[in-house]
Amino acid sequence: MTDHIRTPGEFVFQKTLKNSIHCSGVGLHSGAKINMTLLPAPANTGVVFRRVDIQGEHNEVKASWENAIETPLCTTLVGKDGLKIATTEHLMSALAGYEIDNVIVELNGAEVPVMDGSAAPFVFLIECAGTVEQDTPRRALRILKHVETAESHRSASMAPGKGFSINFEIDFDSRAVGRQEWFVEMSQTAFKREVSRARTFGFLQEFDKLLELGLARGGSLDNAVVISGDTVMNEGGLRYDDEFVRHKVLDSIGDLYLIGGPIIGHFHGVRAGHALTLRLIKTLFAQENAWEWVDMTYGDLMTPPLAAPVRLQPAVAAQA
Repeated sequence: MTDHIRTPGEFVFQKTLKNSIHCSGVGLHSGAKINMTLLPAPANTGVVFRRVDIQGEHNEVKASWENAIETPLCTTLVGKDGLKIATTEHLMSALAGYEIDNVIVELNGAEVPVMDGSAAPFVFLIECAGTVEQDTPRRALRILKHVETAESHRSASMAPGKGFSINFEIDFDSRAVGRQEWFVEMSQTAFKREVSRARTFGFLQEFDKLLELGLARGGSLDNAVVISGDTVMNEGGLRYDDEFVRHKVLDSIGDLYLIGGPIIGHFHGVRAGHALTLRLIKTLFAQENAWEWVDMTYGDLMTPPLAAPVRLQPAVAAQA
């Protein structure tokens, strides 16, 4: 295929992985060793998690807001017969950032491995596996009106906008974090450089309580930024000066990808977490005049690519 300049009216096509790829790591909250394999999938499959440690027909759950439940400190999907997949947000963020529409995620446990606490290891896996276009246009959710979910001290909202942009604000009673605000116009390049390496974080004084709740059993300085009082304990320090708010952006990107496709609009979070983002998605879909599904074109992107990649035909994609 001869490369050509993309035009705004051209469709953006769905993508999957070119090859399968494997990794292993510890579950952040379970502490269990988890093996994970990412496999190519046909167009319109979406992101599907498959528990290979469970036999029978109900060992899969689709990454959808309709299957998500509110759980402390992570995003959890629940399928039929109570099948659970926890801590999906970092992997989902990488898939969103790299515009992967269709993939099967095989796991031998109930949690996605945390790796180093960021999305960077998953970005590495995607780049090693390679990506291919499929012969089906991407569907995007275009935001048509402002929708907000708020509590006394936090809020999350969606509003119309070009491309996909995020603004996030946090405020913690620690001089190591303090008040931070960050804005980003999302593209694959921006995700890799500005978002993907931001790690999850927590406070040392809360660790014992989390353990009592059955959380953070796999947490360590290898997979989280740990704060003691006003000090970052990690030997290498921070990856970004404002790594904390960037990680909240990373989480939001992953949680919002449970919508089922990319967003054309603007997200604004103020001290929002996984639960509030999920409530925002439910509030959004409850208002049918606030959104519409559209076939995505390059005019909907912040920074369209210059050249067209080789496209994989549907029959080949299904066999990859």
